[in-house]
Amino acid sequence: MADRYLFSSFFKTLALCAVLSGSPALGEIALTAEASDPARLGWMQGFPPPADKLVMQPESDFFSFPKMRWTVCHIRELMPTKQVSRGLSGPVPLTYALDRGIDSVSFVPMGAEAEMSWAESLAANYTDGLLILHGGKIVYEYYSGCLGEAGKHAAMSMTKSLTVLLAEILVVEGRLDEGAKVDSIIPELEDSAFGSATVRQVMDMTTGLQYSENYADPNADIWVYSEAASPLPKPEGYVGPNGYFEYLQTVKQDGSHGDAFGYRTINSDALGWIISRVTGKDVTHLLSERIWSRMGAEQDGYMTVDAKGTPFAGGGLSAGLRDLGRVGQLMLSGGVINGEALFPRKVVDNIRAGGDREAFAKAGYSTLAGGSYRSMWWVFHNNHGAFAARGVHGQTIYVDPTADMVIVRFASFPSAANAQIDPTSLPAYQALAEYLMAK
Repeated sequence: MADRYLFSSFFKTLALCAVLSGSPALGEIALTAEASDPARLGWMQGFPPPADKLVMQPESDFFSFPKMRWTVCHIRELMPTKQVSRGLSGPVPLTYALDRGIDSVSFVPMGAEAEMSWAESLAANYTDGLLILHGGKIVYEYYSGCLGEAGKHAAMSMTKSLTVLLAEILVVEGRLDEGAKVDSIIPELEDSAFGSATVRQVMDMTTGLQYSENYADPNADIWVYSEAASPLPKPEGYVGPNGYFEYLQTVKQDGSHGDAFGYRTINSDALGWIISRVTGKDVTHLLSERIWSRMGAEQDGYMTVDAKGTPFAGGGLSAGLRDLGRVGQLMLSGGVINGEALFPRKVVDNIRAGGDREAFAKAGYSTLAGGSYRSMWWVFHNNHGAFAARGVHGQTIYVDPTADMVIVRFASFPSAANAQIDPTSLPAYQALAEYLMAK
């Protein structure tokens, strides 16, 4: 089991959570959402907190349940970060049209016979925050656990979707050639597996990489990657790579690029390097310039970094719930928000078209049968044309164009794998869409 080999630093734990996908449950769920509430358990409460209620360096259990229910809202207290600035102009408020009937919307989870209500599903999925936009207005807003409306929460692998959104914008604008070989942009990667891949193959995670994410194996590549990426001082005698970019240069090829989808976070870090080299700006600055400072955001975001200050493009973002709602609205409206087009509609059209379904099917996601992966967004190919950014432990930005609906959920589900949550979440989202369309 993965939890036999807890990281020796916080970053390792964060990296594990960012890359886990479709894995088995990490252990029995011992406490309900109510019983594991960080306030109820007293994590980091008091001046100072009692010794048995501390969540701090250098312990390695920050993301062990139930401590992780506190950690997901307090990452910058444990890790160095870079700001994703909202700029100096005032926020553009979202309009409210709250719908009290949503809590009563019912559905039948996958594989179940009994109905569940929307309200019941919140606790079942250890929801920390949930926002629903319909017709561009907030119809539902919920906070629990570690999160209040002024707080920020780890987005986990939803970070990937924003990193590749930036890349897709550059492609549509003609500044980045998706058919170019990576080593033509990053010569330092010429001798790595990435060098012979195309930018598009990196964007869609169809690269052939010799890279193991077997978390039960203490010698797997994931641990080497995580040690390299940690911003904390390296142990005495360490001779491995230092930082994301140095690690990427060591990755060897296994198989042919383009043959199959394989979910590997190092693709996101490679793409972060590509877009930074093309634009001369790191991911935090580019995200601020192109999206965050222009969408009327209420709060800055922030991203964790390695020892050299390189942002974690695959899972380092933390942000406010309503600001990720704005990102979802941007995707729903084809790049337009507050009457301004931040990027061309073709950017979203490219993502919504989806990727290679046959290549995706080889990954064996049982709850996502018929889906695909395009530009690090998950495309469901259902009758509503829904697509989503997703992160472990239950993070999602779910966009349903047919229902004119955006759902943003922050969660701290005990198991990292969304396969444990999808049987409840996906039917709930469909039932909600049908409810809103019928109004």
